[in-house]
Amino acid sequence: MKIELNRLNDGFHLEAINEQGRTVHIDASPDIGGTNQGMRPMQLMLSAMGGCSTIDVINILKKQKQPLRDIKITVTGEREKDATPSLFVEVHVHFRLYGQVDPEKAQRAVTLSVDKYCSVAKTLSYKAKITHSFEILP
Repeated sequence: MKIELNRLNDGFHLEAINEQGRTVHIDASPDIGGTNQGMRPMQLMLSAMGGCSTIDVINILKKQKQPLRDIKITVTGEREKDATPSLFVEVHVHFRLYGQVDPEKAQRAVTLSVDKYCSVAKTLSYKAKITHSFEILP
């Protein structure tokens, strides 16, 4: 795996490019001179966790032949106060599953993803308490 980063201005605005040419913009907060033209690195970590666990949940529910019509995820994180570096100490992932999904199968899929399969969650769990929840919507 390889990511290249290019600076796009004289501040902190960066473009990260993967081996397939896909890009993500990164920037710092205005209080340190950033311009909010991209996600901050710690926001990207939460995004990565959400993406990783969502892919797992979709795959698991597909294997269980569950009629998942759509999925939306909210990831929240709390960081250490007054610490440098300021690591995540709590992360919560909430899944909104749309369709006639069996609640027991949904619970199993979410738990397997967050507790076992998601590499990002496993990485964050060395320091952060990871929790999850879900709801099934029509």
